[in-house]
Order: sequence, then C-alpha cells, then structure tokens
Amino acid sequence: MADAKTFTWSELGEHDKRESCWMVIDGKVLDVTKFLEDHPGGEEILLENSGVDATVAFEEIGHSDDAVALLKSMTIGTLVDTAKPPKKIPPKVTPAKAASSSSSGSSFVWILVPIVAAAAIAAYVFLGSQ
Repeated sequence: MADAKTFTWSELGEHDKRESCWMVIDGKVLDVTKFLEDHPGGEEILLENSGVDATVAFEEIGHSDDAVALLKSMTIGTLVDTAKPPKKIPPKVTPAKAASSSSSGSSFVWILVPIVAAAAIAAYVFLGSQ
C-alpha cells in the first residue's frame, strides 16, 4: 500500500451493501465484497458489519492466523476520520423475515393459552366447591 488511500466515515457508509461491502478493522478500511460468498460464517455477518468499525466483532470471534493474514489482501486504505463513528441503522424487514419473526410471536400464544386455560379450570373448581 505505497499510495495508501484515506477514507472518512461518510465514504465508508456508502459501502454497506452486497454490491459494495467495506468495513474497518483496526483502523484499516477493507473491501470484503468479493469475500462475501466465501466467508465461513456466512455473508450476513459481513453485511451486518459493513460501513462501520468491525474491529470488536472480528476480535470477539477469535479468527485464525490465516484469517488475520487475509485481511491484508482486502485492505484498500486507512480510516482518517476522527469523528465518532456512525450508528448502523438496522436493516429493513423483508417479507421473509417478517414471516419468520411472526412465528416467534405465535409461540407466545402457545405458552399463554395453556396458562389461561389452567387458571380458568382452577377458578371453576374453586368456585364450584363453595
């Protein structure tokens, strides 16, 4: 990286999609777009950390020495913006995600129905014995 490019948070934030996926690890800006399909943990984790500082997420996983070495090949520059990094806006819920999240809401009903039924039976038995 003889002609090291420098980037700001604003520039980094423009690359938070599948078509162009950048992140920061240890102050280095990485273009991980071509690695999305090959990432052993899946592309989702890379996309979740795109456009932001992914240093903590990268270190918490405990990547191998090979993974750390691979970072050098993806490095395209350095982050020079000293301002506070932007917060990542949660992705929009797609219909497929909405359907899967609604099933978790229905599991609450499966727990609530037996509790209400048991309470009704207990009340009936108690009131009937008086």
